[in-house]
Amino acid sequence: MSMAVVGLVAGMALGFAGYFGGFGAFLLVAALGAVGFIAGRFLDGDLEPGDFFRSRDRGDRRR
Repeated sequence: MSMAVVGLVAGMALGFAGYFGGFGAFLLVAALGAVGFIAGRFLDGDLEPGDFFRSRDRGDRRR
């Protein structure tokens, strides 16, 4: 499935949640969608838990 179709489905889900459930339901669906996206990236192997806790090494940073 292409990313455009995934975006379309996500937008429609948020639209339905906002229309039928109000702003609170919209926020809940958006937050759970973000959690699901991150979990999916972990399962695909694109992310590692250490990516969130490691500091970035930049050579231009002054000490």
